[in-house]
Amino acid sequence: MSEREGPYLLAGLGNPGREFRRNRHNIGFMLIDHLAHRWGLTISRMQSEALIADGRVDGEKIYLVKPQTFMNLVGRSVDSLARYYRIPPSNLIVIYDDLDLPLGTVRIRPEGGSGGHKGMASLITAMQSNQIPRMRIGIGRPSGKMDPAAFVLQDFRAEDAEFLEMTLQRSADCIHTLLFDGIDAAMNSCNPKPAEK
Repeated sequence: MSEREGPYLLAGLGNPGREFRRNRHNIGFMLIDHLAHRWGLTISRMQSEALIADGRVDGEKIYLVKPQTFMNLVGRSVDSLARYYRIPPSNLIVIYDDLDLPLGTVRIRPEGGSGGHKGMASLITAMQSNQIPRMRIGIGRPSGKMDPAAFVLQDFRAEDAEFLEMTLQRSADCIHTLLFDGIDAAMNSCNPKPAEK
């Protein structure tokens, strides 16, 4: 994204409320909190149904956003903020969980469909564009016959805590690459490489 100047809006997707705080579905919120800590920002202001923080990171204006609607309504919150701060879809980065990626895998794309994720579907509908850069963070699939909808609303296991922290650190590094070196550099360094044949 380095070819385009800021400001940038980073929206992590999750569900509001203490009972959801450690859910797999809330890994987008977790990364926003991690970035706020890393960059010395405080997420405390409410605007357009979202908790937000803003500040400068390496000279670029950054907005960190945690929508406080439930997942299937995040689009109206993020779209409202993007319009208010005049941020084009190309300067928006959406961060969310992905069942189809192994736990800890990071995948960055400049555009695309929702892949069945209700939060991303809400955003694409609200912004009338699928040209929205996104970071998907793998949470894995449940074993056995467990309903995926129930699985995403479970907390990460205690034994996953160390690996989860490593995943958040690596994801934050990838966000920094995306912002300051461009999306191609971020995809090259962060997306998993195809297995060699």
